[in-house]
Amino acid sequence: MPTVTINGVECEFTKGEMVIAVANRNEISIPQYCYHAGLSRPAQCRICLATFEAPNPRNDNKLEPMMGGKLLPTCATEASDGMVVTIESEKAIANQKAVMEFLLINHPLDCPVCDQAGECTLQDYSYQYGRGHSRFTDTKVVSPKKNMGEQIYMYSDRCIMCTRCVRFTDEVSATSELMIDGRGDKSTIDIFPGVGLNNPLASNVIDLCPVGSLLDKDFLFSQRVWFLKSTAGIDPFTSSGDNIWVEHNQGRLYRIRPRTNMDINTWWITDEVRYGWKFVHSENRLRAPMRREHGMMVEASWSRAYGQAIDTILESKNSDKKTALVVSATLTSEEAFCLVKAVRMIDEDVELFLGPIPIDGEDHEYPNPQHDKPFVLRAEKVPNKRGVERVLGEMGGYKEFDTFVRRSGEYNAVVMSANFPSAWVTDSLIDSLSESKLVLIDTLDSVLTNKADVVLPSSSFAEKAGCFENCNGMIQHFDQAIPNQHDSKCEGQIGLDLIELAAGGRLEEHAPGFGAQIVDEQPGQVPGASDSILLPRGELFDDGVIRQRMSDEVDAFKVFIEEVRFAKETELVEPDMQLVEL
Repeated sequence: MPTVTINGVECEFTKGEMVIAVANRNEISIPQYCYHAGLSRPAQCRICLATFEAPNPRNDNKLEPMMGGKLLPTCATEASDGMVVTIESEKAIANQKAVMEFLLINHPLDCPVCDQAGECTLQDYSYQYGRGHSRFTDTKVVSPKKNMGEQIYMYSDRCIMCTRCVRFTDEVSATSELMIDGRGDKSTIDIFPGVGLNNPLASNVIDLCPVGSLLDKDFLFSQRVWFLKSTAGIDPFTSSGDNIWVEHNQGRLYRIRPRTNMDINTWWITDEVRYGWKFVHSENRLRAPMRREHGMMVEASWSRAYGQAIDTILESKNSDKKTALVVSATLTSEEAFCLVKAVRMIDEDVELFLGPIPIDGEDHEYPNPQHDKPFVLRAEKVPNKRGVERVLGEMGGYKEFDTFVRRSGEYNAVVMSANFPSAWVTDSLIDSLSESKLVLIDTLDSVLTNKADVVLPSSSFAEKAGCFENCNGMIQHFDQAIPNQHDSKCEGQIGLDLIELAAGGRLEEHAPGFGAQIVDEQPGQVPGASDSILLPRGELFDDGVIRQRMSDEVDAFKVFIEEVRFAKETELVEPDMQLVEL
């Protein structure tokens, strides 16, 4: 393959690649503001300029300066075989210092209150490439703050005019709400009159902004980014399987951001995925098990609730009617397996049904000009329909949810899992359950809570680990981010607990989640005030152990071992700033 040497490192490349893309792939540091791999390359920030040398075929292929030794933008110059690029030359360093000085001339000194502080490339490059002092003595140009849309706020005086946001709305969302207004140092990013930045992908401009100009209203002043921990997740709200970062601190979610995966979502996520997590800390969360006593729903211990759930299923088994298990497509494949095993141990003749599959319109494709396929907003609003179908299909077969609603009068007991992030119960479902005893496993309070005989509070997507299979059949693993909220348990743990009790065992008391209520404190933070709660459980649910067990029991489940994709491990970056003891 052809090679290019960047800062003394020889790198292979493919024809047509820009030098900056080769450098980024090989983790060679080149400062960059306007460049983004998913957008066009205007080469306007000028901080990535470098000196170039290339073989001259007219002079025995000797290295000679390109363009007479002029600095060239690495983001707009294609790599060629034998090329030598130096980003640390005297001319390049002088340019970097000049560019940083111009960018900072009118920039406000509000880093202590800026939400971008800690992940701001203007801060980083000022430290790495700046002069260290300002020679500007005139009055700074002050630009107004702007309300750009439902989720986005703009501090115009922090903008460095990289135009990433403008290019995104032109090239990816194809909605063109943003423009450059004004000239010279009066130039600002603005929306067209009466056209708010509210398209389904709008908040990606927050991630694209390299400084603290475009900010998330939802995250504004809520948490310092250096306290946040990032856990690899998978879109839990649609069938796309988009890769995300779930960012949290002290057991609480604060935001969701896209995680680059060129096979699925490339660099983007929808606002639906970004802001759909609010139910995790909702006041509407089911906080403890409940059971029906003397016609009223009362809070109960897990052991008491489990006992009544098992009695309900056994009563159905011994009656002239059947037991139905409705498995939600919001569950992981491992949880679906455990839940089926558990109910089948109590009543081996249980009938399996796939839960409801909400559909909202049709799939919508967005142009993704820097990639070979578009970005797709999925109409199917569950993350694991194909995974749950695979599990139920190999464990005796299943029927669709509509069939359950039509035939619900045939079942004396119904075990139903839900875990939807919003209202999902229909009038037809309520009517169909009028003659059945219901064991409900759900996350949020709903009208079914008061109609159930037993309610078992389940975990949200952020409180569990496992695998989702997306609409294209790709099986991906995600990690648990925060401990279980309140007294909830993941459906997999509920299944294992029921298996233990059905086998004649007993549950032991353990702390929930990872063994403690607050799992991710670090120096400088105040821990949340919370007493440790001991919850009875059987075998600890471990998604890796369950996947291996699935593979051992059913050959078709070997795909959960052989084909599952795991997130790449991230390495902690040590700061290069020297700390001085005062």
